[in-house]
Amino acid sequence: APGTMICLLLVAGHGTVLEDQIKNDLTGLYASLEGVPKALLPGVGGKKILDFWWKAVNTRRLFSEVFLVTNADKYKHYERWATANDFPVENIINDGTTTYETRLGAVADLDLVISSRKLNDDVMVIAGDMLCADQNFDIAQVIKFFQLKKGELAIYYEMEEMESTSSRGIVEVCPESHRITNFLEKPAPGVTSSRLASVVFYCFQKKTLGCLSEFLNLYGNTEDRGLGKFMEWLINAAKVPVYGMKLPTGFQLIGQVGLSDYTKWLTFYSAKKSENTVKAITCRSHARIGIIGNPSDGYYGKTIAMTIANFWAEATISESKNLVLVPHPLNDPTEFGSLQDLYYISRKEGYLGGLRLLQATCKKFYHFCSEKGIALSKKNFTLKYNVNIPRQVGLAGSSAIVSATLKCLMKFYNLIEDDLPKPIRANFILDVETEELYITAGLQDRVIQVYEGLVYMDFNKELMEKQGYGDYIPLDVSTAPPFWLAYLRDPSDSGTIHSNVRQRWLNGDTKVVDAMRSFSELTDLAKQALESRDWAHLATLMDKNFELRRSVFTDACLGPGNLKMVEIARKHGSAVKLPGSGGAVVGLCLDPKKLVGLKKAFQEAGFVFCHVVPYCPASH
Repeated sequence: APGTMICLLLVAGHGTVLEDQIKNDLTGLYASLEGVPKALLPGVGGKKILDFWWKAVNTRRLFSEVFLVTNADKYKHYERWATANDFPVENIINDGTTTYETRLGAVADLDLVISSRKLNDDVMVIAGDMLCADQNFDIAQVIKFFQLKKGELAIYYEMEEMESTSSRGIVEVCPESHRITNFLEKPAPGVTSSRLASVVFYCFQKKTLGCLSEFLNLYGNTEDRGLGKFMEWLINAAKVPVYGMKLPTGFQLIGQVGLSDYTKWLTFYSAKKSENTVKAITCRSHARIGIIGNPSDGYYGKTIAMTIANFWAEATISESKNLVLVPHPLNDPTEFGSLQDLYYISRKEGYLGGLRLLQATCKKFYHFCSEKGIALSKKNFTLKYNVNIPRQVGLAGSSAIVSATLKCLMKFYNLIEDDLPKPIRANFILDVETEELYITAGLQDRVIQVYEGLVYMDFNKELMEKQGYGDYIPLDVSTAPPFWLAYLRDPSDSGTIHSNVRQRWLNGDTKVVDAMRSFSELTDLAKQALESRDWAHLATLMDKNFELRRSVFTDACLGPGNLKMVEIARKHGSAVKLPGSGGAVVGLCLDPKKLVGLKKAFQEAGFVFCHVVPYCPASH
């Protein structure tokens, strides 16, 4: 069905600075641009600025009509442009002004179109002389968010470091509701810490269009009739709900800038564009070990975990014509040597490779950005992954694949930390696994893979219910002792660790509830032991953690493989516990001689043994 929204492109400004400087430029480089209206100057990628916007909005599916508002001085240029670009000439509105002094002001221009054409629909307003850094930008996402919010909408972006906030309209936005709480037109330095710049790109509901004449009655002076002033009045004085949508790209209105600024931004954005398309982006997330407190992270407890440099998952994303998810030759096999080959591989590995993790992450990412009002660039990608984390031994391999994929998507679409803050990112990764793929999991692994290093986590119930995430405190990785790790070579024997404990806990079984409280107490003691480097005490606490787990989860659920590894460790005088859900053990042996014997015993019994190398982002 055709859209019912109307789009208005404003190009009626009379800013003369740029035009005069082009005219008086002695290099001769810009002679061909003399007298050309600003919106018809070359933009990013060499296309005229207005061509870019016309291409973005020229779709019946979204807009029933597109109008162009210009002035009498430049009308002829736009008429010529319209004929050449299949723009309906009858939809060009001439405001009759020929000089800067006689200008109407953008709000009066807007009101002119609405009253002269008797418009009674929702309206999108865009400055047609605005440089946009992202040439693939998708206007449909803006409309979708506008309809979802059922309020007015203003587009903003995060300013580059070299931009000054005192030259722009700055918005303060509530991160939860996305409502703009304050609009500051060209604030003096120090008035606000926000670096979110509003641009002339708005959606207004038809019921709000009456506010334009109300505003014009209040403000008679032309200099007060700019859209920035109108938005400031609408948000701060009239208290009309206006929501903000962030575009992960830059915008420059070249209405009031000089030649040097115009060429500077053009070069800057064009360089960004070429930089974005060429390189593939590779991101890595590491395996983790739970040091203490696990598995109480799923039960409002406390844990300490550490990322390790021994194993990792890696995702690589690059721009491509179609969106492609590349199967991993080992984890997502599509070719087999024979039917027998297929039988043995399927029996051992199952049917669930990593491809579903990529797909679920992409789906969730799109949904998250739609709901949060982050418009993504209209470009496709090829995404592939690699992983060397041993499967099904509780070292958080699937979580690492999701985490690496998410890092790639954020970089590819230019999202910054604030768009998806760390605690929220950990929840996002958990949701991909639990809500999309029904994988049983707790928050610990996602938190440690997002924060990286050594982290203390408190999943206190009140905290979790109040803010949606726990209290996460990074610790100094250099305080970590030399842990060792051993795991099953063939993990089909890892046992189902989670057993019926969750149900017992939900039923209020006192043994389980007390155990979870004890896990939290062990974690607090372990934090002190790490901070004071009391490794002998830490070793004792690790042993207690395992015994506590054993008492609640029972030997039958732990499985013979895990128990065998624990037995070998204890025989050689080492502390030992499970770093995850089973299939591996982590230990601490402070006697180097015993450690040699321990390693040998594990290897002779057919287990894989390695010395843990902590992964700390700062040191890599």
